[in-house]
Amino acid sequence: MTGGRLVILGDTGRNFAAGMSGGIAYIYDPEGKFPERCNMGLVDLVKVEDKAEKEDLKAYIQEHVDHTGSAVGKDMVANFDGVVKDFVKVFPRDYARVLEERRQREMAAEEAA
Repeated sequence: MTGGRLVILGDTGRNFAAGMSGGIAYIYDPEGKFPERCNMGLVDLVKVEDKAEKEDLKAYIQEHVDHTGSAVGKDMVANFDGVVKDFVKVFPRDYARVLEERRQREMAAEEAA
């Protein structure tokens, strides 16, 4: 994955994120088992706390429901405020650095304008 978004509503296998250099994955992990299944060599695990990011995550799940009729997804959308705390954001360190550099350039360009 190079710059996309991925939402996992079920379990993952072991060694998740091995070689992950870009993009963001959101993993539903109500039992807190995901960190032991994740290859932490290139990524950090972060809580989903930003309001806009929460809205995006909910929209991704809703899109899944719209395309598949997923009962799991429907329940998550209906109870989103209760389940969002159980999502883990898998964020590659290099990707975070690139996004921050891009943000800094955009801010500098705005200030120069």
